[in-house]
Amino acid sequence: MFTGIIEGLGTVKSLTRAAGGLRMGIEADFPMHKIKVGDSIAVSGACLTVVRFQDNIFEVDVGPETLSKTTLGRAKMGDRVNLERALCLGDRLDGHLVTGHVDCVGVVQTRRPMANATLFAFGVPEALSRYIVQKGSVAVDGISLTVNVCKRSTFEVSIIPHTAKMTTMGFKKVGDPVNIETDMIGKYVERFTQHFANGHTETKATTSSIDETLLTKTGFV
Repeated sequence: MFTGIIEGLGTVKSLTRAAGGLRMGIEADFPMHKIKVGDSIAVSGACLTVVRFQDNIFEVDVGPETLSKTTLGRAKMGDRVNLERALCLGDRLDGHLVTGHVDCVGVVQTRRPMANATLFAFGVPEALSRYIVQKGSVAVDGISLTVNVCKRSTFEVSIIPHTAKMTTMGFKKVGDPVNIETDMIGKYVERFTQHFANGHTETKATTSSIDETLLTKTGFV
């Protein structure tokens, strides 16, 4: 589990492809002397397990599913990535609960300055946009952000100078891909209510039977 508060950046130092997977070596810009084999690290929002660590370079194995669902499938030597180590129980939760299970790859649609911030708009598949709500939380490349505006297949966030400096958002351009993880609470509420409404039977992902009556009946309203 993560918070979406990025600790620092890393650089891809090695890429070894084998049997449909990938072994990736990443050098962190900040001291990581406390990590060990088996630890979880979010790499641009994707939860990965450390399999080797030496001289502040850690290696992770990236499976076929992660390669197909995230931007890591397009990784190149020298790429910069956001890094966050797993949350410890008792730590302050400054962002929001992030699992590191990326839902999809989005695309930077627009980037424009406004006052002291930069407004980014991202395109996402319409099937996932229902989990993104105005003033709700979303993780973009592992960064916990607040949604300013959301539409059928796009949403907009505001990036302050500190976030731009500490993360890869500072050099993202229009057309760049990003990892998107929507807020887990909405997905669990939808799954529960669909399951209840359909007599505990499986439902198609493309349909939804949630309405105010159902939410009231099940105690959510």
